[in-house]
Formats: sequence, structure tokens, C-alpha cells
Amino acid sequence: MLRKIRIGLAAAVWVAITLLFLDFTGIAHAWFGWLAKIQFLPAVLALHAGIVVALVALTLLFGRVYCSVICPLGIMQDGIAWFGKKSRRNRYGYSPAKNWLRYGVFVLFIVALVAGIGSVAALLAPYSSYGRIAQNLLGPVWAWGNNILAYLAERAGSYAFYEVDVWVRAWTTFAVAAVTFVILAVLAYRNGRTYCNTICPVGTLLGALSRFSLFRPVIDTTKCNGCGLCARNCKSACIDSKNHTVDMSRCVVCMDCVEKCHKNAISYTWRRRRAVAPSSENTAGADGGRRRFLGATVAVASASALHAADKTVDGGLAAITEKQKPERRTRIAPPGAVSLRHMAQHCTACQLCVAACPNGVLRPSGDMMTLMQPEASYERGYCRPECTRCSEVCPAGAIHPIDIADKSSIQIGHAVWVKTNCVPLTDGVECGNCARHCPAGAIQMVPSDQSDPHSVKIPVVNHERCIGCGACENLCPARPFSAIYVEGHEVHKYV
Repeated sequence: MLRKIRIGLAAAVWVAITLLFLDFTGIAHAWFGWLAKIQFLPAVLALHAGIVVALVALTLLFGRVYCSVICPLGIMQDGIAWFGKKSRRNRYGYSPAKNWLRYGVFVLFIVALVAGIGSVAALLAPYSSYGRIAQNLLGPVWAWGNNILAYLAERAGSYAFYEVDVWVRAWTTFAVAAVTFVILAVLAYRNGRTYCNTICPVGTLLGALSRFSLFRPVIDTTKCNGCGLCARNCKSACIDSKNHTVDMSRCVVCMDCVEKCHKNAISYTWRRRRAVAPSSENTAGADGGRRRFLGATVAVASASALHAADKTVDGGLAAITEKQKPERRTRIAPPGAVSLRHMAQHCTACQLCVAACPNGVLRPSGDMMTLMQPEASYERGYCRPECTRCSEVCPAGAIHPIDIADKSSIQIGHAVWVKTNCVPLTDGVECGNCARHCPAGAIQMVPSDQSDPHSVKIPVVNHERCIGCGACENLCPARPFSAIYVEGHEVHKYV
């Protein structure tokens, strides 16, 4: 019964979180946005102490329930492992924990966070990894399906669906997502939860805590006949049936062992129950457990004191349009990000804001220091003053919640005019597109020749009023590069 409850909850959570990355209407976030905020690493980086304490308490009470019910990457691996078990039953077996690898990767993860190397941390973070898989691999399929329905609905005289653009925002991020999925799929299909118990830093941290959990699978030696069926069905490879022990640092509380045991010799119960074999698990080293617990505490503390990445140059790939991306000296962080420093400290590169952006402005960075973190680029659209979607969905506190009034007054950059590209000067025709569409009224058209009021007019930018929304850059008719582009600000300010 417990296994069925766990599977039902996990399936519901996985579907809801996946919809957060696929839905472009905003409806899913209104219902399920809280699921992104209770993911462990985003909660730590957002300094949501209540959520972190609740997840730690959940682990100390029931073990690594988070990994089997809340983490979308873990749930995805369980689904793939289920197909693996269909091909060959009783395929698993006990293996000693590879602690040198687990804690080595964990230390690397903490060092990367403290050093501000967001690209390394983003590659290892489980929620972020799943977000990239959902947004880059499942997102296009979802959009194509929507477009097919929109086409059929239009033929039937209905407008219940509308077409959306299907495009790859960054090929680097797409490749990372594809490689990550292939590796995880192979590992899960063949060996179950290998990634979770050898690579995943969140799994390692929660595993250190779950060693002290009050409830756990317990083997009753008076009923056990030593058949080893529990170990051969444990996808975490954590049940030593010969010694009647369960390695709680690797157990994800999936309940498969409880269901498979025909003798009812294994049950999920309070750890002080005494119908068990001599505790070799407890003799595994109390000192080691204390060290791991201290390491977990250090991890939580360190994540809130990250260092910033330095000023970066935009390294993204050109968008799939006729217009080309300008070479900015400083990348553009979305409104609410406060600064490039704040973004580098808190962003997990989960791509939720990228998926939620309705204007095609946000896309993953290609710079190695900020790899896959969001940045604004205006080849496909501009940051509309009435849109605050990215600030509403960010679970890690990298983009603070803002309202429309804030959005219209936060300066994320300023427009820069490029004289050599401007149509009035290159073609001798009137334009003024940038001035007409500037929502902040920061651009005025003035005669190019001050001595001749009838000369063609060129734009002049008031940097004090410009908010960096990119409307001028996006709507400029000059090709392949706009005659006006937005240069980012390292620190945002109000105008």
C-alpha cells in the first residue's frame, strides 16, 4: 500500500513539474508553481529557511522521501528503471557504497558554488538538470503538438489553440540536456538509481541526513529466509541481504523491497524496533556519520554565501533569425535579477524562466562562467513593460518578484546608437522606428545636420529614461545588425 501511495504522489508531482516547463500560457504556474519552490537547491539559494528546515525534517523522519516523491529527476529515473525491470526481472544486487566518488563530487559541487562557477554547479544540480531536459527535449514536442491542434482547430472554425514558435534557444544548452538525458537513461535502465547515489550532490547531502531517520526499512531476521529477493529488486543497491542491513544513506524509500518480500520479513517502521540482526549499519561509524552531518550543515551555509562571477561578455549563439545579436560588453539580466552578481549567486540554470518567457527574450548563456543561466537578447522580441512572468516563476530567488510598476522603472541596460548602421544615414530615408516604439519615451528623432532642420532625422537616446527593454533593438529595420542595441548593466537601478 505504501508503495502505491508513493508512486501515485510521485507521478502527480512529476506531471505537474513537467507542465511548468512546457506550458506557455501561465496556467500551470498558477496551480503548481509552488512545486518548483520546494526543490532543495532552489530553496537553499533563495534562503527559504522554512522550506529547507521542512525538507531536512522530512528526511530525518522518513528518509530520502524527497528523492522518490519530490525530485523530478529522481522520479524520471524511476520511470526508466521500471522499463528496465520489465526486460529482466530481479536484475539488481547489493554493492558497497562508492563514498569516495559521492563525497568527491559533493565537495566539487560546494567548491563550484562558493567560487561562483555556476556552470559546474548547474550541471550537477538535479532539479536544474531535469528542467533543461524538459524545456529543451520535451518543450519542442509539446509546442509541435499544440501547433497541430491549432491548425486543426482553425480548420474547424475554432480558436481554442494558437500557434507558437518552435525554436532552439541555445544549441549548447540543448546538447547538454540531450547528453544528460542519455547518460541518465542508460544508468537508470541498467542499474536504477546509480546517478542519485554516486553523483547527485543533493542525494549525497540527504543521504547523510537519512542515516539518522526515525522510520526506515527494517529486516526481521525471525521471518527472513535469506532468499535475497529484496536485494535483487532494490534499485539503490543498498540492501545487504546476507547481513540483513539496509544502507539508509542510499535508500530512497521506494518501498519496492517491502512489496517484493513474500515472507513479510521487511517492513517500513520505527528504527528502534528490535526484531533485526545485529546492527552492522550502526557500527559503520558513528564518527563518520557525524562528519557527514557536519558536511551537510556546511553545504547549506555555504550555498547562501556564494561569490559572484566577474563581468562577462555575451557568448550566446546567434538566434535563428535574419537579425544578428550584437556584441555586448555586459550581458543583460532580466528585471528583478538586481545585478549580475546576484544572478550568478542564486541562479541554478533550471530554465524555468526561459520556458516561461512569452516574448522569446530570455535564453541560456553560452559563456562558460554563466553557462545556461538566463540572459536577455532581442532578436525575436523585446521585454514588454507589462510582463513580469520570469520574476513570478523563479524558484531560487535569482529573479525577485516585481510588479508592473517596478518593471516599467527598472533599468537593466541602456540603448546605444550605432551611426554606421542607421537606415536614415545609410539609405537616406526617414525611419524613426526606435522612437515610435520606445515605451519609456527615451528616444527622440533630431535632424542629422543641426544647420539644416530638413535633413534626415536620427535617434538620440536619453540614458536617464531608458530602461533597456530592447524594443528599439528588436524593431530596428537595419540588417544584419541593428542600428541601436542595448548594453547591459552590472547593477540594475530605478529610473
